[in-house]
Amino acid sequence: MSLLVCEGLEKNFDGVKALSNFSFAVKEGEALGLMGPNGAGKTTLFNVLTGFIRADAGRAVFRGKDLIGRASHQITRLGISRTFQILRLIRKISVLENVLLSFPNQPGEKLGKIFLSWRSCARIEAENREQAEALLKEYGLGEKLDHPAEELSYGQQKLLSLVCCLASGAELILLDEPVAGIAPEMMDRILGIMKELPRRKKSIILIEHNLEAVMRCCDRVIFMDAGAKVCEGLPDEVRKDPRVIEAYLD
Repeated sequence: MSLLVCEGLEKNFDGVKALSNFSFAVKEGEALGLMGPNGAGKTTLFNVLTGFIRADAGRAVFRGKDLIGRASHQITRLGISRTFQILRLIRKISVLENVLLSFPNQPGEKLGKIFLSWRSCARIEAENREQAEALLKEYGLGEKLDHPAEELSYGQQKLLSLVCCLASGAELILLDEPVAGIAPEMMDRILGIMKELPRRKKSIILIEHNLEAVMRCCDRVIFMDAGAKVCEGLPDEVRKDPRVIEAYLD
């Protein structure tokens, strides 16, 4: 069963096609890889799917609900979360606080509930804190709970971004180059987590230039160039496609 279906997505920037009649689908529990050279339209696709920019044409439907025209926070509430190439952590607050901010529908966000349902607010906040601490310990950041996010290494910050996505409860997680520029040990840790996500009923779309990462984590790969789909298939099939070798891998 398809979790996300996109049909005929188009996006132009001053006459340059960033997305050109782009169609694809993601199944429940699937890991889909997006590959292609810089400027292929991969991040533009993520920005369209998460409401940061609006497509000029086409449809994107997540669990029967159209994403086009919705604000980014509304799309997050539907069950889609993402990371960014340029990390968007709040660097001055603690690792734990970054994760706590990622939980959806927090009662403390509404002023009335703080005064009228303070016991319920306190209970939910305690539950969120317990869950956040458990996630950070499970994924190797337990010793950094109270450290400012800016004190983490670059690889640890990328890991924290992934943990924040998990805390959101999202069913579909969009990962924009999650292992680029990090040490091999941290890369292995993040790839291990990503490989487990489909078994936890999470679907992922992965943008990555690292061929090894794509081969290890993805069930299916789409290769993009100039905003269009060049080919699609199993990772090994795409890697051997002559058009991919000519455009990117040679």
